[in-house]
Amino acid sequence: MKKVIRFSKFFVPAVIISTTIIVIGIVGYFTQGFNLGVDFQAGINETVQLAYPVGDISFNGKGNAELKISETQLMVIFSGAEAQKQQTLTFDFKAYPTFGDLKSALEKQAGVTVNLAQGSESLPTTLMVPTFQGNSMLSAAPIKLYRVPQNESEMFATIEVVRGALKSLGEITVQTIDPISSQRFLIRVRDDGKDPQFTVNMPQKIKSLLETATGADRVVVISANYVGPRYSQTLAKQAGWLTFFTLLLILLYSTIRFRIEYAIGAVLSVVHDALIMVAFIVWTRMEFNTTTIAAILTILGYSINDTIVQFDRVREELKLHPADRFVDVVDTALTLTLGRTLITTLTTIFAVLALLFFTTGSIKDFALALLIGMTSGVYSTIYIAGAFIVWWDTMRKKRGMKETGKLAEVKNQGADKALPASPAIKH
Repeated sequence: MKKVIRFSKFFVPAVIISTTIIVIGIVGYFTQGFNLGVDFQAGINETVQLAYPVGDISFNGKGNAELKISETQLMVIFSGAEAQKQQTLTFDFKAYPTFGDLKSALEKQAGVTVNLAQGSESLPTTLMVPTFQGNSMLSAAPIKLYRVPQNESEMFATIEVVRGALKSLGEITVQTIDPISSQRFLIRVRDDGKDPQFTVNMPQKIKSLLETATGADRVVVISANYVGPRYSQTLAKQAGWLTFFTLLLILLYSTIRFRIEYAIGAVLSVVHDALIMVAFIVWTRMEFNTTTIAAILTILGYSINDTIVQFDRVREELKLHPADRFVDVVDTALTLTLGRTLITTLTTIFAVLALLFFTTGSIKDFALALLIGMTSGVYSTIYIAGAFIVWWDTMRKKRGMKETGKLAEVKNQGADKALPASPAIKH
């Protein structure tokens, strides 16, 4: 048996430190609140791509013509009662490697006209921006075609540029969508309720401000979603209930598997981790959104798994050493499982660090939340759950000693009453 680490010596300081952090987090929550994302507040969630206009395409033939552009091909679908022929034409970018080649092929179709910007004929078609917002119906009014930068020297927009352009809109968040070379950004703007035409005016303002900062006809709106206040409130309530029922199920499972004190200790451990996350989110001003909720629930699951393993070892050690003090049994169990806990946690942390360093946006925040939560989970299993079951055992024994003392006192009083009176001594 290797040397036993006396974790119990630090139970009280650990509880004091945790309580302090949690109180600071609660104070921050009531004074500052969460930095709510659009998921939890009314506002617009818009994805834009800043790109170069490469030309335009129009259609003045009979029937309807619909344009679809993916990352590998361009399709034109001819339909309608007036169309000469119902057909779908596919132009693979490998077969038509330049915009000039694609223009020549498209203009062989009756009614299709393609105009290219000067110097664009020789550019590769693989640079073309897809039609993300559904399919585009072609008409006599030209539809613009866009391309991404060829190389780093052509990039003209960074996240700092976008934030600077939109700072007049007030409370906004901007995130980069990989790859960075695509110059694609997720923009969230809060609806404060002052503009009754927010859903109409805000997308126009965003596009106008970005074009002012980066140049005309360089903004492609990929998607725009509006979250209403009623939906955001419902989502917040559902997130709260989801967390509550998660804790309730953990309590029920731990009670069935162990005893009530173990179940309460496990729940206190995961509640501790959740509150530590709240403190971290509040004071770092990390955006609180559905991704953050997913991170917190993931952490709760990870933490309870570690706690159950530790408690299972405590139960085994109690069977092996029933005469030992309970606090010694807990120290031994925690020492024996420490290696397993560290190896499992470090292995997971390596994967989380990869997400943290090599991603951006909400995935990066998700990884950071997991990193903090996993560290807290290991700590809480030892110093919160372990401390609680030791405290519970101590209180149980004290209650037992008091009851034993009272019982002995009652017995003594009964014995005194049963003794015969001493006879009087005559002198």
